Amino acid sequence: MVCWLALLLAPIAALAADAADRIGVPGPIRFGDTEFALQWVSNPSPELYKQEYVPAGQRVERYDSMLMLDVRPLGADLAQTARAMIEQIEARKATDPVANFEVLVNEAGDEVLLDFLLSAPDASGVIVEWNAYRYRRGPGGQGTTMVGISRRGYGDAARGFLVDLKTRRAQDIATLSALPRFEIRLPALAP
Repeated sequence: MVCWLALLLAPIAALAADAADRIGVPGPIRFGDTEFALQWVSNPSPELYKQEYVPAGQRVERYDSMLMLDVRPLGADLAQTARAMIEQIEARKATDPVANFEVLVNEAGDEVLLDFLLSAPDASGVIVEWNAYRYRRGPGGQGTTMVGISRRGYGDAARGFLVDLKTRRAQDIATLSALPRFEIRLPALAP
């Protein structure tokens, strides 16, 4: 699994993709009191579908808030998928002073929520990014589906972002946890 923050440093042209829905979730998606519209789609392999949604006026290349849906119709289970991301965060700790995470598992044990913080250098000085990824079983009970919220602070605003995050984080996790299951429809899995 590629860490989203690593894509910060990718050329903008590499981020361009056809934004036509490929998983049956065209949006907009309401998260709290904000609507997120589909803006970026990728299907790099039959094993991974990615869609990213941002509020009006924002772009995936430099956003303040983003919703993400990743669908892996085959392969790794919830624990393996979350573990792969945790390993990436652990590896970042050597060079990223804010890299940290917390793992929450629901009572039924059928969902994992990974709450994590990362940073990276940027032309503005620094980007600080907080994410919460909610992992569930994928379509038809196979693979995994991840729905995530990502928030960023840039440059001089990064410190204020971290202060605000102390209160916003709990609300975002509660909102993410309450999102209903999306009806995923993949071409290969359609009846």
